[in-house]
Amino acid sequence: MMRSHYATISEFSSHCDCFLSYVLSVGTLLFTCIYSTVVFIFFIIVHIKSSHIISVFSRSHLQHMKQQNDTQGSQFLLLGLSEDPELQTLIYRLFFSMYLVTILGNLLIILATISDFHLHTAMYFFLSNLSFVDICLSSTTIPKMLRNVYAHHKAITYEGCIMQIYFFTLFVGLDNFLLAVMAYDRFVAICHPLHYTSIMTPQLCVSLVLVSWITSSLNSSLQGFMVLQLSFCANVEIPHFFCELSMLVHLACSDTFVNDMVMNVLAALLGGGCLTGILYSYAKIVSSIRAISSAQGKYKAFSTCAAHLSVVSLFYCTLLGVYLSSAVSQNSHSTAVASLMYTVVTPMLNPFIYSLRNNDIKRALKKNFVREKLEK
Repeated sequence: MMRSHYATISEFSSHCDCFLSYVLSVGTLLFTCIYSTVVFIFFIIVHIKSSHIISVFSRSHLQHMKQQNDTQGSQFLLLGLSEDPELQTLIYRLFFSMYLVTILGNLLIILATISDFHLHTAMYFFLSNLSFVDICLSSTTIPKMLRNVYAHHKAITYEGCIMQIYFFTLFVGLDNFLLAVMAYDRFVAICHPLHYTSIMTPQLCVSLVLVSWITSSLNSSLQGFMVLQLSFCANVEIPHFFCELSMLVHLACSDTFVNDMVMNVLAALLGGGCLTGILYSYAKIVSSIRAISSAQGKYKAFSTCAAHLSVVSLFYCTLLGVYLSSAVSQNSHSTAVASLMYTVVTPMLNPFIYSLRNNDIKRALKKNFVREKLEK
């Protein structure tokens, strides 16, 4: 009886440690997000104020700038997916439904992960972070598009467009990093199963996610700051349903060579680096699975990473397809439609992909629903 008592205390202590690590990690991530947002807003205010000060001390410079651009105080026009009035109602209902499914699905994943102590592992910690990022990614673009469609209003302010670029770049980058981190987690679980708990410690998991947030915040801040240096003509029409970085840069009136170079270099380093890490991890995983003698063992090992592999394929194939099609074709409307896959469809499908064949999440969700019914 004493042994069972000590085992209960030990189990409770481990649960408390897991809960505290979750609280600490969430608090750290929220602080990082708020800090990066405040810093970027400060950059925008300083940029606008400095432009105003320069215009006060140089009247001739102001007149020259008015002839070239009307960036500050102007509005951009988001042309959206279609200008056909008959399709506006269908588009609004479709995207409103998809947005609700995205929010509810990802919130259920987060709720199941937090409420069930058995899901306080590295894999589900990364999955809950991915769900949070998917909610933020969808909330960056869809609400503004729904408002424009509902109000028949296409305008977005200069500051609003810059902020949308910042947050969209931030959360797409986080998706990229988290998928790479999750691939590393699967690599350790399958290739080094005996050392998994000693390698994937709570401290390492929080550090990996924190580094992802910081790196993505620095990347989005740099991209946004580079856009602030550009000049735009008045009444710029963006053939998209949100302010997409590369499309906005190509609509600038000033020279965009430095912006193009920075975008391409960072895309190659960050996106290409993460994709290389994912491919390397899965090459090792496939090699380890092939070494397993039993068919049941191979199936069990592959099933643990099948959902992640599906999400990776969906995310990167659509992302590469969008940018390859935009580089080959000059049809901006087709690029906007293709962007729906990784901005709207992928965040909506992620909860279904991870939960349909995951008995742990199903069990946690059923337990929560049963508990709510019993309390009522």
